[in-house]
Amino acid sequence: MADKKLVLAVDDDASVCDLYEAGLPVLGYDVICASSAGKAREMLKKHRPDVILMDIMMSDQDGISLTRDLRSEDATADIPVIIVSGLADAATLDDALRFGAADYLVKPVDVSILKAKLERALQLKKK
Repeated sequence: MADKKLVLAVDDDASVCDLYEAGLPVLGYDVICASSAGKAREMLKKHRPDVILMDIMMSDQDGISLTRDLRSEDATADIPVIIVSGLADAATLDDALRFGAADYLVKPVDVSILKAKLERALQLKKK
């Protein structure tokens, strides 16, 4: 059986991280959570996730600019980022995709859609 894929979830809302930690293993993923952009950077020094789930609105750095930063660094440039946000407007979606997100998911998270987007991101990474 294939190794479980590792997901780094970056969200400053503890209940969202709890949801990921409870739900993603059921879908066949290992998960680690970071409660800020700074903590995500620390985790990326120790772990190489297969996919990153990125909140937009965080206290230390917004998820779109962090995604842009990750795209510009050799060590993280190829890790697919799925933006997960309560913001559903076209401008935010456009910014997320323009700055390197592989996909976008609107909160509240539907588990079946999340699973499909994770699988799609992993397929794109293989290509």
